Amino acid sequence: MRRFVVAFVAGCWTLQQQSALPSQPALHLGAALLALCAMAMALWRRRLPAMLQSVAMAALAFATAFCWAAWRAELRLDQWLPAALEARDLDVRGVVSGLPAQTAAGTRFAFTIEHSAGPAQAPALPGSVILNWRDAPPDLRPGQRFTLTLRLRRPRGLANPSGFDYAYWLLAQGYGATGYVRRAQGPPQNAAHERLAWRIEAWRAAVRDRLRAALPAGARFGAVLVALVIGDQRGIEAEDWQLFRRTGVSHLVAISGLHITMVAGMAASLAGLLWRHSFGCGHCLRRPLPLWLPARQAALAVAVATAIGYGMLAGMQIPALRTVAMLCVAAVAVWGARAPPASVVLAWAALVALLLDPWAVMLPGFWLSFGAVAVIFFAARPGRDAARAGRWQRLRAALAAGARTQWAVTIGLVPLTLLLFGQVSVVSPLANAVAIPVVSLLVTPLALLGAALPLWLAAPVMAVAHFAMVALAAVLAWFSRQPWAMWEAASAGPAALLLAGSGVALLVAPVASARLRWHGALLMLPMLVARGPPVADGQFRAVMFDVGQGTAVLVRTRAHALLYDTGPGYATGSSAGAQVVVPVLRAEGVTQLDHLMVSHEDIDHAGGVADVVGAVSVVARSTGAPAGHPLLGAGQPGARPGQWPPCAAGQQWQWDGVRFTVLHPPPEQAQLAAIPSNARSCVLRVDTAAHSLLLTGDIGLAQERALLDRLPVGALRADVLVVAHHGSGTSSGADWIAAVAPAAAVFQLGYANRYRHPNADVWERFGRAGVLRYRTDDTGAVIMDTARAGDALSMFRQAEPRYWRVRPPAPR
Repeated sequence: MRRFVVAFVAGCWTLQQQSALPSQPALHLGAALLALCAMAMALWRRRLPAMLQSVAMAALAFATAFCWAAWRAELRLDQWLPAALEARDLDVRGVVSGLPAQTAAGTRFAFTIEHSAGPAQAPALPGSVILNWRDAPPDLRPGQRFTLTLRLRRPRGLANPSGFDYAYWLLAQGYGATGYVRRAQGPPQNAAHERLAWRIEAWRAAVRDRLRAALPAGARFGAVLVALVIGDQRGIEAEDWQLFRRTGVSHLVAISGLHITMVAGMAASLAGLLWRHSFGCGHCLRRPLPLWLPARQAALAVAVATAIGYGMLAGMQIPALRTVAMLCVAAVAVWGARAPPASVVLAWAALVALLLDPWAVMLPGFWLSFGAVAVIFFAARPGRDAARAGRWQRLRAALAAGARTQWAVTIGLVPLTLLLFGQVSVVSPLANAVAIPVVSLLVTPLALLGAALPLWLAAPVMAVAHFAMVALAAVLAWFSRQPWAMWEAASAGPAALLLAGSGVALLVAPVASARLRWHGALLMLPMLVARGPPVADGQFRAVMFDVGQGTAVLVRTRAHALLYDTGPGYATGSSAGAQVVVPVLRAEGVTQLDHLMVSHEDIDHAGGVADVVGAVSVVARSTGAPAGHPLLGAGQPGARPGQWPPCAAGQQWQWDGVRFTVLHPPPEQAQLAAIPSNARSCVLRVDTAAHSLLLTGDIGLAQERALLDRLPVGALRADVLVVAHHGSGTSSGADWIAAVAPAAAVFQLGYANRYRHPNADVWERFGRAGVLRYRTDDTGAVIMDTARAGDALSMFRQAEPRYWRVRPPAPR
C-alpha cells in the first residue's frame, strides 16, 4: 500500500510538471491500457515474483495517477473563461459562494455563475469565479443570489522563479476566471438552502459574524481567533504572519490536524461516557444503548462526525483533509477490530487527498502536513508499560515524549522548509513549547466555546481567549527579536536535498547512536549552507522581475547585491516586494542587500520597500524621492533622519569588477519635491568589461534629451535597456533609442493594464531599430547573465513551461 501511494504521488507530481496535457485520444488510450493492465495484474499477480509484483504495482499506480491528474486538469481547463469574452460586459445570475473579505480595493468573494444573459450560441462561462466589488452591499454574505454585470479575464498570474503561482492556485481551487462587478440589478435573493456547499458557507459566515461581535473592541488578534474557528486567515495582518513564521508557529494559527484531533477526541470521550450510561436514561429503556451498539463504536462515530464537521467549518484545507481522512481510516480499522500500522493510515490519507485534489501535490501545505506526521510516526519510540509508574513519573515521561516529538518535527521538516521557503525558524522548538499548550488547550477551546455560547456569555470568553493570544504574542515577539531566530539558505539542488533527507532520518531515528546522529548532522550541512547561482568575478546576474505594472530589478555580482526598485503595492495590502522579490532573494541566498535604490516615490516602484526592508538587512540606500516620503518608511519605528540619501549623477562604485554609475538626476534636482517624480527618477548603468545594463525608472523625453546633451557619445550605450515608464508614450524617443542602441529592451508592465502600456508607437519604434523586445507580461521574469563570451537572456515562462501558463512567442 505504501509503495503504491508513493508511486501515485509521483505520478500526480509528474503531470504538474508538463508543458502540455496529453491529447484526448492519448488519454483515452492510456486509460484503456491501464484497465487491461489492472485486470492482468488481478489474474496473474500470484505467478509473478515478489519483486516484479512490487515494480508492476508501482508502475500501475504511477500511470493511474498521471492519467487521473491529466483528466482532472483537462476538465478544469475546459471551464476557464474563453479568451473572446475577456474585458467585455457580461450579464450573469449567480450566487455568492465564499466568505467575502474586505480589501483596500473593495470586497473580494467567490461567485458561482448559474446563468448568462448572452445568446445561446455564446461560449459557456466558467462555473466559479473570483470577483472584486468596490461598492458591495455591507451585508454581502454567502448564499445570496445576484444579477450582476461583470468584467472577467482568464486566470493569470505573475511568473517569477520561486514566486507564488496565482494561476495554478486558481486552477487548483476550481476558479475559471477573475474579475470585478460593474453594477448589480435588483436586490439579492436567499439561495443558501439550495446547495449544501452554500449552506456551509453561510454557516461559516454566521459564525464569523458572531465571533466578531463577541470580540473586544479593537481586538488586535481577533482575526487569529476567527481563523482558529473557521479557518479564514485572510484578516491576519502581514506583520503577525511574519511573527508566526519567524517563530515557527504558523501551523497553529489555523485549524490544524492537532486541533481537529483534539476536538474530535473530546467529543468522542464525552459521547462514549454518555452512551455507556445511556444518557442517564438506562432505567427507562428496555435495552440499554451499549447493548445496541458498543460505546467504543459509538464514540468512533461521533469522533468521525465531529472531525468532518470541524473540517468543513475550516473549508477542508490540506491539514484538515489529511486529519479527517486519517481519522476515518483509523475508525474503520478499529471498528473492524484491526490495527493497521500508522504509516498505512497515513498512506490512505494521502491517497484520499490526491484523489480529491491532485493539484495539492504542488502546494507546500501538502508536504509539510504529511511530512510532519510521517516524522512523528518515524521518530516515535515503542511504548513502555506505565501501569506501575507513579503520577510524577508518568508526567515526566509525557513531557519527555512531547519534547522529543517537537524536536523530531523541527529537525525533520528542515529540508522541506528550506526547499519551500528558503528559511527555517531556529527558535521553533522553544516557541512551540510555549505556543502549543496555550493555543491548543486554552485559546482554541475558548474560541470554539465563544462561537457556541449566547453573545452575552461569549463576550467574556472571547476576551479571555484574546488576552491569552496577546500574552503569547509578547513571548513570541521576544523569541523573534533574537538575532539567531532564523536560518536562511539558498535553494539547494536534488543531491543536497537527498543528503539532507538521509541526515534527518539518522537524527530523528529512535534507536540511532550518537555517532550516527553526528553523521546525520554532517549530511544536512550541504543544504544548510547552500548558496545561490554563482556569479563569476567581473560579471553580473540581473533579474528583471514580473511584478505587474511596476519595476523591480535585482543585480548580483560575485559577492554583492543591489535591488533597483521594489515593485508595486497591491490592493490586497501586500506588495511585489513580499510576493515576488523576497522569495527570489531567499532562493538565491541573498540575506543582505548592499544597496537598495528606489528610483522615485511612485507606488509602482516603491510599494514594496517596507516588505523588502523587513525581510533582509540593507547596507546602503538611495532614492530620487523627497526626504521623508511615507513609502520609504518615514515615521515608522526604526526610521532615521537621512536614512535615504539622494541618488545623483556622478555617483559611482565598483563591486567585484562590475561598475555601477548613476547618470540622473543632476545633484541640484535630486529629491527636489517641486520637480515631478518621474523626472527625478534615478538612472543607473551597470557595466562589465564587455556588457552593460541601463535602468531608467520613469524618465521622460525631456530627461532623455538632457542626458543626450550632457553625456559624451557612447556613455549611454547598453546591451539591455529596461524601458522607461513601462513603454509609455512620454519616453523612449528615436534619438534616445539610437544613442543607447540596445540589443534587447525589457518592458516591465502588467497584463492588460489600464494605461495600455506599451504605447504602440514606442513599441514599433524599438522594432524598427532592430531591438529584441521582451514584455514581462509575456515572458515572466527576464534574467540576464553576462559572460566573457556574451550575455544571455532567459525568459521564465518560456524556460519553465507548464500546461496552465500562457506562453506567447517571445521575444518579438
